[in-house]
Amino acid sequence: MTITFLGTGTSQGIPVIGSTHPVCLSENQKDKRLRVSVLLSWDDFNYVIDCGPDFRQQMLKNPIDQLDGILFTHEHSDHTAGIDDIRPFFFKQGDIPIYAHERVIKALKVRFDYIFANENRYPGAPAVEINEVKKGNTFKIGNLNVVPIDVKHNRLQVFGYRFQDFAYITDIKTIEEQEVKKLKGTKVLVVSVLRIEPHHSHFNLAEALEFIAKVNPEKAYLTHVSHLLGFHDEVQKSLPKNVYLAYDNLKITL
Repeated sequence: MTITFLGTGTSQGIPVIGSTHPVCLSENQKDKRLRVSVLLSWDDFNYVIDCGPDFRQQMLKNPIDQLDGILFTHEHSDHTAGIDDIRPFFFKQGDIPIYAHERVIKALKVRFDYIFANENRYPGAPAVEINEVKKGNTFKIGNLNVVPIDVKHNRLQVFGYRFQDFAYITDIKTIEEQEVKKLKGTKVLVVSVLRIEPHHSHFNLAEALEFIAKVNPEKAYLTHVSHLLGFHDEVQKSLPKNVYLAYDNLKITL
């Protein structure tokens, strides 16, 4: 499996519009972050986790011939607002499978009603095949089993996902011990980290590192990064030897 980090930034991306923060003014490409998403590719399959407002740009930088499905973590705009841009894939393939919590599906139906319309569909609109993800229920994409990992983003439920030796968790603040157990044995863990200072709905750096130590993967990658975490190169130097600060277009292979 190849994992491509399509975007590693938080909801505003980096640089933040109008910001004069030094990280936002950085010329280092690793400090320029689109909204968070990853592409998973193996055998003849391509799936993305989340489809934010930068999806089109991400697909142009990391082109694929087909999109076999989208796994959504939750309904926030930085994770869902790009769903209209699946149209080129829909025009070639037909309905695109999506996987999400029932609540997320309901939210998408409200915001993107034309995509889910059963009657009087606009002819240029994409369409999706709905697959509901439930806590505790393993499901299959392609030829892989997926274990949903239930976490909280403040009070909002969010799904992370484990695919064999790889796990991806974003927008996490708390997690129950029974869900942590589902991550044991993971070789590569991706987890979100917002900044140095504590935050009401995201791991800060100390919390993310504590969580990584608890899961104990061989390698861990940090994503969903804000400019307040600091310059990429400086942060990387401060991390444990098996922890890496992800950056846009980074590819790793399992």
